Amino acid sequence: MAVKKQRLVVVGLGMVGIAFIEKLLKYDARTRGYDITVLGEEPHLAYNRVGLTTYFDHRKIENLYLNPAEWYTQVAEGSLGYHLNTTVTGIDSHAKTVSCANGEVVSYDILVLATGSDAILPRHTPGHDATGVFVYRTIDDLIRLMDFAGTKRGSVGAVVGGGLLGLEAAKAMMDLECFAKVRLIERNRWVLSRQLDCDAGSMVVRQVRDLGLDVLLSKRVGKIKVDAQNNVCGVVFEDGEEIDCSTICFAIGVQPRDELARKSGIKCAARGGGIIVNDDLSTSVPDIYAIGECASWQNQTFGLIAPGVEMADVLAFNLTQARLHSPRAFKRPDLSTKLKLLGVDVASFGDYFADRDGPKYLPPKYAKASKTVANGGTTGSSGSDTTVKSLTYKDPFQNVYKKYIFTPDGKYLLGGMMIGDITDYVKLVPMVKGMKELDIPPSQLILGAKTDGDEGDDLDDDTQICSCHNVTKGDVVNLVKDGTCKDLGAVKSCTKAGTGCGGCMPLVTTIFNKTMLSMGNEVKNYLCPHFNFSRADLYNIIMVKRLTTFRDVMQEAGNDKDSSGCELCKPAVGNMFSSLWNRHVMDKPTHGLQDTNDRFLGNIQRNGTFSVVPRISGGEITPDKLVAIGKVAKKYNLYTKITGGQRIDMFGAKKQDLLDIWAQLVAAGMESGHAYAKSLRTVKSCVGTTWCRFGVGDSVGMAVRLEERYKSIRAPHKIKGGVSGCVRECAEAQSKDFGLIATDKGFNIFVAGNGGAKPRHAELLAKDVPPSEVVPILDRYLMFYIRTADKLQRTARWLENLPGGIKYLQEVVLEDKLGICASLEAQMQELVDSFFDEWAEAIKTPAIASKFRQFQNTDDTIENMETEKDRGQERPVYWTNDSAGEDFRGLRDRWSTTTWQPVLEASHFDGADESPNGISATIKRGDTQLAVWRFRGRFYATQQMCPHKRAFVLSDGLLGQDPCGGRAGDAPQKQSSPWVSCPHHKRNFDLDDGACKTDSSLSIATFPVETRDDGLVYLKLPPVEELDAALGTKKWMVRKGESGEAPFAELDRRIQFVGIRGKKPSARPHASGGMTSRPVELMAGGGMWECARLVRSR
Repeated sequence: MAVKKQRLVVVGLGMVGIAFIEKLLKYDARTRGYDITVLGEEPHLAYNRVGLTTYFDHRKIENLYLNPAEWYTQVAEGSLGYHLNTTVTGIDSHAKTVSCANGEVVSYDILVLATGSDAILPRHTPGHDATGVFVYRTIDDLIRLMDFAGTKRGSVGAVVGGGLLGLEAAKAMMDLECFAKVRLIERNRWVLSRQLDCDAGSMVVRQVRDLGLDVLLSKRVGKIKVDAQNNVCGVVFEDGEEIDCSTICFAIGVQPRDELARKSGIKCAARGGGIIVNDDLSTSVPDIYAIGECASWQNQTFGLIAPGVEMADVLAFNLTQARLHSPRAFKRPDLSTKLKLLGVDVASFGDYFADRDGPKYLPPKYAKASKTVANGGTTGSSGSDTTVKSLTYKDPFQNVYKKYIFTPDGKYLLGGMMIGDITDYVKLVPMVKGMKELDIPPSQLILGAKTDGDEGDDLDDDTQICSCHNVTKGDVVNLVKDGTCKDLGAVKSCTKAGTGCGGCMPLVTTIFNKTMLSMGNEVKNYLCPHFNFSRADLYNIIMVKRLTTFRDVMQEAGNDKDSSGCELCKPAVGNMFSSLWNRHVMDKPTHGLQDTNDRFLGNIQRNGTFSVVPRISGGEITPDKLVAIGKVAKKYNLYTKITGGQRIDMFGAKKQDLLDIWAQLVAAGMESGHAYAKSLRTVKSCVGTTWCRFGVGDSVGMAVRLEERYKSIRAPHKIKGGVSGCVRECAEAQSKDFGLIATDKGFNIFVAGNGGAKPRHAELLAKDVPPSEVVPILDRYLMFYIRTADKLQRTARWLENLPGGIKYLQEVVLEDKLGICASLEAQMQELVDSFFDEWAEAIKTPAIASKFRQFQNTDDTIENMETEKDRGQERPVYWTNDSAGEDFRGLRDRWSTTTWQPVLEASHFDGADESPNGISATIKRGDTQLAVWRFRGRFYATQQMCPHKRAFVLSDGLLGQDPCGGRAGDAPQKQSSPWVSCPHHKRNFDLDDGACKTDSSLSIATFPVETRDDGLVYLKLPPVEELDAALGTKKWMVRKGESGEAPFAELDRRIQFVGIRGKKPSARPHASGGMTSRPVELMAGGGMWECARLVRSR
């Protein structure tokens, strides 16, 4: 059943009225809950009242329209109706109708008054009603002035009022080119006295006089001289002086149009006029609101357009978005102005008269600190919270004037004014509005920062860039420069950088690329030796040609059409398939492409077990689910830890137990948290308005919605989100790949932040986004990243390398510069709609479930590493510091005897030749673990243990093989033997001879393999006792104490750490008198007084 739309009537089709309609239509675009009727008194559509003087350039009213006539008819049918030449004469708030002068009666559910203001005509001044007296407010006022001026050519025209409107009117009269002279009459000692001080205003006077305007200062009009026909013939001032003129235009201010409200019983301000409104813009009558110049808020009316537009935004937001967000309140408006008046650039911002009148408001941090100092008397000063300091720059040669006003400590900008050079206006206004402490000296805002020449590279050559292997930047640079390393693979092989945790690779890549470029070499961003395409190029090929298998991709874009790829390109292509087609990563066509964690839907840990992380969207979880997690962890003896993303991580799950663990979690209503994938991990949140007294927005609700939307979507790298309910930023949203911070207008959206090896603060993509518009913007941003990022490139590095940076991203995502926003949204929606829980699918799919065994030839299980208790939980012992340096490769020549022994049915490997990674099996023989593969028509067998960390994991590694012809740039050669890449740290071992391609000190044992007619796979093995003596699990499993002294042993001795402490019932405070004097006595050398000085200087 369709929801009945509300009837919303707007009285007034001015700049504020149309702004309200535009914003309401935008906020209401998805729900369409309102039918709008606007009643305009003038015969014109909404036009730019501020730009009236441009009318002389074209003499076409349509050119002033804020929206063309077609816009009003293109709005969704029924959403907007407009009436011109329609004056509203009455409001019946009981019947909820408005009456019009033409007899029409219009019903409303909600009524918005945007009646604006009238120009003031001084009716107490004799002669105010004479022919030739005008005001400057509307198009009709301007047309009447033009028509009259045409009859007074060669005479003198006068403008009364030297404010913004007066200077505009003076320009209009000069542009008419009818008057021999135009005079501006101002009662103050300078013009623009409401925006500028005497020095600035006087500089404007000199400039406009140079432009031909005759400015009369300190003059008040006493009366208007008229002839016998009541035509204007001059002005008499209060001081007795007179001037002759034929035309007078008054531009001395405006008064709110509140007469309709007054006679309809709506409360209006007694002094100054205006319809009284609350912070939500509501009037004294229910369902009636007032906005713009007709509204009186806290006994103030505003004659500028900006406060009216802000009112329109607040009201439109509350009528459409408040049910999704905290209602907004109209707050102290920003009265900053930037105009070009008679060719002179003028701007004022913030509290621009704070030095003259005292500050109207102070940044909260400064006010609090000032109050503390005043109360404590530390600085010996008083009244510091009512004084300011200003910096002034004056250049009479270039007609530039700048005055910036600061708090006395120079840490906060309060306001200022500018003439001539106003380029910094857009930078300074946010500084004032944000009330943030300056990180530069005040002088730099006017004079700019001093520079001492170009800076060098960010990092010195002795800077460590790989902590796992103590590799410095200089190590990489020198190897590249002397020709030893021509690609990243060679860098990894020579230095071991990137072969540990891998976190340094983005930095290593950057250093390699910059060094190559500095030598004049071309840096190719190819995915790997198998493809002469970048990740982004290959992604687009796969998307456009709708390729769905690795073989298709290799045939279409590979350098060797028959190749099965390597450990670099396989997971990258698998990731692209997931981000395009979203099939289960363990399905047969794609399972062989998955790297380490995706292979078994869990992060592989040091001892070959896995972690289990259920999804906890937004960090919100019920007690029942907490109990379910606890039961699972207790049953399987899992080590548990709260993650940084507000989830619960369970470590130590054995491969053969994963299905049972998942089944119990799924039964409790949980699903995969995708902690293992290059996909959305979490959307962290604070509690926001759900509980927090400072909350502005529902951060939990938004975080849950975003996590539920983007969960499982694969990307070039992991994605993390955050939503904070206010600017206190408890969710650390500005350190996430996307982060939202609630404002009273919606959410600020930040992008491309991350922690990790090189932390980066997120950048502001969009400000004050309504809740209903957050998802479309994030859809576009994330999909654009997925399409264009490099392999394993986080959003932070992606944005840094994106030509044009954040500005270009805004153009693409917000302004649709490339015309792809609809495509990005549609593609994201397809991925969202294709969601399934990978754990649940694995449980119920026999072909996938069969993979979750430790060994394929037996149901026996075996521990791969000793464990020890730590803080009440079991964890693997620390890795040994040294690798297993034994010559395993040479075992084939040292066996006493070998025989062919059956190990597994050959049917296990059915379909292996069609899989990009073949099919592997883990075999238990005695106490020894062996790995067997069928790959590209051949069988291979090796030990299961990777000697690097003595981890029994090789059967789960990706296989790779150089393309025919070798790697790029190499001489042609025959097809090389394949290698297996260890899942832990990517040590690559040749499957034929056991040599390690990335570390010559390591090797593995290999064994002959064959199949026989009995349907079994046979390995040529030594006797079990001899095999176990050389490769047995008990021999090589890492045991407690092998790593040496515990890493924190010295610290524990120093601080006498004995574990997690708790107060015992019998314990008492160590000293009833509080802190002893010992710490003070130990502050030798005047340290105590230095500390005190530092405290005072803050």
